[in-house]
Amino acid sequence: MTRSAESASAIEIVRRNTEEVQGKGNFALFDELFSDSFVDHTPQPNMIPNKEGVRGLYEGLRAAFPDFHADIHWQTADGNLVTTYKTYHGTHQGIFLGLEPTGKRVKFETVDAMRVVDGKIIEHWGVANLYSLLGQLDALPAANA
Repeated sequence: MTRSAESASAIEIVRRNTEEVQGKGNFALFDELFSDSFVDHTPQPNMIPNKEGVRGLYEGLRAAFPDFHADIHWQTADGNLVTTYKTYHGTHQGIFLGLEPTGKRVKFETVDAMRVVDGKIIEHWGVANLYSLLGQLDALPAANA
């Protein structure tokens, strides 16, 4: 496979994860897309950094935000390493990070890098604007005056 074909294939796999697994809750596809040896180098709070942990994160997000979905703004790849900039959207209808449902619509930006080998996602690094999300849920401490 040429480097550009490798990149195109990797981008497609990561896009399917964002749109179909995260956005539609297709967890049968999750098992196809993620390697059993998957490692999350930047796990979210209280999540284990493996395939089971990321599945738990995705299931928790879908339970807290049943309409959870992303707008992908751009993706680029260097060989098998795909970087994605996206904005997540959802309505807070379940417990999230210990916060009771608020019914509020939220959105927050994320940048992810995922490595794809042999058609499977094997590694992840990411930064999510959880500060913005917590602010939208009125969950930030009051500022000292």
